[in-house]
Amino acid sequence: MEQFNDLYQQKFLAKVTMATEEDLRSGSLAFEHRHNSSYRYSKLGGKTPLTALTASNKKLRFPVEEEAPRHRLKKPETGRYHLVRLIRSDLKLNVFGETFPVPPELKREYAVATIDVKEQKLKVFQDRIQVEEFDYKLR
Repeated sequence: MEQFNDLYQQKFLAKVTMATEEDLRSGSLAFEHRHNSSYRYSKLGGKTPLTALTASNKKLRFPVEEEAPRHRLKKPETGRYHLVRLIRSDLKLNVFGETFPVPPELKREYAVATIDVKEQKLKVFQDRIQVEEFDYKLR
Protein backbone atom coordinates (compact mmCIF):
# COMPACT_ATOMS: atom_id res chain seq x y z
CA MET A 1 0.00 0.00 0.00
CA GLU A 2 2.73 2.43 0.93
CA GLN A 3 4.49 1.75 -2.37
CA PHE A 4 1.26 2.43 -4.28
CA ASN A 5 0.72 5.66 -2.31
CA ASP A 6 4.27 6.81 -3.10
CA LEU A 7 3.80 6.07 -6.80
CA TYR A 8 0.40 7.79 -6.82
CA GLN A 9 1.95 10.89 -5.23
CA GLN A 10 5.05 10.97 -7.48
CA LYS A 11 3.64 9.86 -10.83
CA PHE A 12 0.13 11.29 -10.68
CA LEU A 13 -0.58 13.98 -8.10
CA ALA A 14 2.79 15.73 -8.55
CA LYS A 15 2.65 15.66 -12.37
CA VAL A 16 -0.97 16.03 -13.44
CA THR A 17 -2.85 19.32 -13.29
CA MET A 18 -6.49 18.90 -12.34
CA ALA A 19 -9.05 21.68 -12.51
CA THR A 20 -12.12 19.80 -11.29
CA GLU A 21 -13.15 16.95 -9.05
CA GLU A 22 -14.08 15.00 -12.19
CA ASP A 23 -10.50 15.46 -13.51
CA LEU A 24 -9.21 13.97 -10.26
CA ARG A 25 -11.72 11.09 -10.34
CA SER A 26 -11.11 10.07 -13.96
CA GLY A 27 -7.35 10.60 -13.74
CA SER A 28 -7.15 8.53 -10.55
CA LEU A 29 -9.08 5.66 -12.13
CA ALA A 30 -6.82 5.72 -15.19
CA PHE A 31 -3.68 5.76 -12.98
CA GLU A 32 -5.04 2.92 -10.84
CA HIS A 33 -5.73 0.80 -13.93
CA ARG A 34 -2.23 1.43 -15.36
CA HIS A 35 -0.67 0.60 -12.00
CA ASN A 36 -2.71 -2.55 -11.34
CA SER A 37 -2.06 -3.93 -14.82
CA SER A 38 1.67 -3.21 -15.05
CA TYR A 39 3.42 -2.92 -11.65
CA ARG A 40 4.65 -6.23 -10.21
CA TYR A 41 5.12 -6.93 -6.52
CA SER A 42 7.29 -9.57 -4.83
CA LYS A 43 4.61 -10.08 -2.14
CA LEU A 44 2.29 -11.15 -4.99
CA GLY A 45 4.83 -13.62 -6.35
CA GLY A 46 5.98 -11.18 -9.03
CA LYS A 47 2.43 -10.74 -10.35
CA THR A 48 0.59 -7.53 -11.03
CA PRO A 49 -2.35 -6.75 -8.73
CA LEU A 50 -4.85 -7.56 -11.51
CA THR A 51 -3.16 -10.88 -12.32
CA ALA A 52 -3.07 -11.82 -8.62
CA LEU A 53 -6.75 -10.92 -8.20
CA THR A 54 -7.73 -12.99 -11.25
CA ALA A 55 -5.69 -15.96 -10.00
CA SER A 56 -7.36 -15.77 -6.57
CA ASN A 57 -10.83 -16.39 -8.07
CA LYS A 58 -12.20 -13.90 -5.52
CA LYS A 59 -14.81 -11.30 -6.33
CA LEU A 60 -14.38 -7.80 -4.95
CA ARG A 61 -17.34 -6.48 -2.98
CA PHE A 62 -18.15 -2.82 -2.51
CA PRO A 63 -20.85 -1.09 -0.45
CA VAL A 64 -24.09 -0.43 -2.29
CA GLU A 65 -24.31 3.12 -0.96
CA GLU A 66 -21.71 5.56 -2.23
CA GLU A 67 -22.15 8.03 0.62
CA ALA A 68 -21.43 7.26 4.27
CA PRO A 69 -24.38 7.44 6.66
CA ARG A 70 -24.79 10.78 8.41
CA HIS A 71 -26.06 9.24 11.63
CA ARG A 72 -24.51 6.90 14.18
CA LEU A 73 -25.10 3.23 13.32
CA LYS A 74 -26.19 0.62 15.85
CA LYS A 75 -23.37 -1.60 17.09
CA PRO A 76 -23.53 -5.01 15.42
CA GLU A 77 -24.21 -8.16 17.43
CA THR A 78 -22.48 -10.53 14.99
CA GLY A 79 -20.07 -10.41 12.08
CA ARG A 80 -16.42 -9.61 11.54
CA TYR A 81 -14.38 -6.54 10.69
CA HIS A 82 -11.13 -7.08 8.79
CA LEU A 83 -8.37 -4.47 8.95
CA VAL A 84 -5.04 -4.49 7.12
CA ARG A 85 -2.23 -2.81 9.03
CA LEU A 86 1.49 -2.33 8.42
CA ILE A 87 3.41 -3.27 11.56
CA ARG A 88 6.30 -0.92 12.15
CA SER A 89 9.46 -1.49 14.19
CA ASP A 90 7.65 -0.69 17.46
CA LEU A 91 5.68 -3.96 17.00
CA LYS A 92 2.34 -2.28 17.77
CA LEU A 93 -0.92 -2.99 15.96
CA ASN A 94 -3.13 0.11 15.91
CA VAL A 95 -6.87 -0.63 15.79
CA PHE A 96 -9.00 2.51 15.93
CA GLY A 97 -6.53 4.20 18.29
CA GLU A 98 -5.98 1.19 20.57
CA THR A 99 -2.59 -0.51 20.34
CA PHE A 100 -1.80 -4.19 20.76
CA PRO A 101 1.66 -5.82 20.97
CA VAL A 102 2.47 -8.25 18.16
CA PRO A 103 5.23 -10.86 17.66
CA PRO A 104 8.61 -9.81 16.19
CA GLU A 105 8.03 -11.77 12.95
CA LEU A 106 5.42 -9.14 11.99
CA LYS A 107 7.97 -6.30 12.00
CA ARG A 108 7.68 -4.34 8.72
CA GLU A 109 5.02 -6.76 7.47
CA TYR A 110 1.32 -6.41 6.80
CA ALA A 111 -1.03 -8.11 9.21
CA VAL A 112 -4.76 -8.72 8.98
CA ALA A 113 -6.60 -7.95 12.20
CA THR A 114 -10.05 -9.51 12.42
CA ILE A 115 -12.54 -8.34 15.02
CA ASP A 116 -15.06 -11.09 15.72
CA VAL A 117 -18.03 -9.23 17.16
CA LYS A 118 -19.87 -12.24 18.57
CA GLU A 119 -16.76 -13.75 20.23
CA GLN A 120 -15.49 -10.29 21.30
CA LYS A 121 -12.00 -11.24 20.06
CA LEU A 122 -9.32 -9.56 17.96
CA LYS A 123 -7.38 -12.11 15.93
CA VAL A 124 -4.15 -11.21 14.15
CA PHE A 125 -3.08 -13.06 11.00
CA GLN A 126 0.06 -13.12 8.87
CA ASP A 127 -0.32 -14.85 5.51
CA ARG A 128 -3.63 -16.37 6.70
CA ILE A 129 -2.01 -17.95 9.77
CA GLN A 130 -3.25 -16.72 13.14
CA VAL A 131 -0.33 -15.40 15.19
CA GLU A 132 -2.07 -13.62 18.08
CA GLU A 133 -5.44 -13.23 19.78
CA PHE A 134 -6.77 -10.61 22.21
CA ASP A 135 -10.01 -9.99 24.07
CA TYR A 136 -11.73 -7.10 22.29
CA LYS A 137 -14.87 -5.63 23.82
CA LEU A 138 -16.82 -3.88 21.06
CA ARG A 139 -20.12 -3.60 22.90
